[in-house]
Amino acid sequence: MSSAYPIGATITPSGVNFAVFSAHATAMTLCLFDPSGRQETALPITDRTGDVWHIHVDGLGAGAIYGFRANGPYSQEHRFNPYKLLLDPYARGHFGRLKWSDAVMGYRVGGAKSDQGFDARDSARYVPKSVVVDPSFDWGEARPPRHKMADTVIYEAHVKSLTRLHPDVAPNL
Repeated sequence: MSSAYPIGATITPSGVNFAVFSAHATAMTLCLFDPSGRQETALPITDRTGDVWHIHVDGLGAGAIYGFRANGPYSQEHRFNPYKLLLDPYARGHFGRLKWSDAVMGYRVGGAKSDQGFDARDSARYVPKSVVVDPSFDWGEARPPRHKMADTVIYEAHVKSLTRLHPDVAPNL
């Protein structure tokens, strides 16, 4: 059974729950990809709670590659285009890189209608995809320090700037 909370891709004991917000979509599709990121399997998302669309996929786990496609109005106010693969805004991992192509645009570049036109080319092979990440971590024997916050100093540093002249760091690193 799917759940509207939490938003994003959440590993469950039996699979992965996906939840994504869209107030104006008329349909949402979860797109799962093979490990190469090329072969796509589309699953219509039929569960909706308020403005959150959700689906549970049994047997899926960490490392799964996915994206969303959203149907809805294509107008001045909204630019829904189901031919364009969307990253999960709550994804904890990404797969692939952007390969520039006019197919990533929602409209036909140089077309007679300018940016008001509609482009039906699939963008999936050109855009990065989301990855399901297991947030659990085995800390082993490690335990958090037992310092009062008032006695704690948090130091933020840029690693390259802090270490680049250190004699034990190789120049190529």
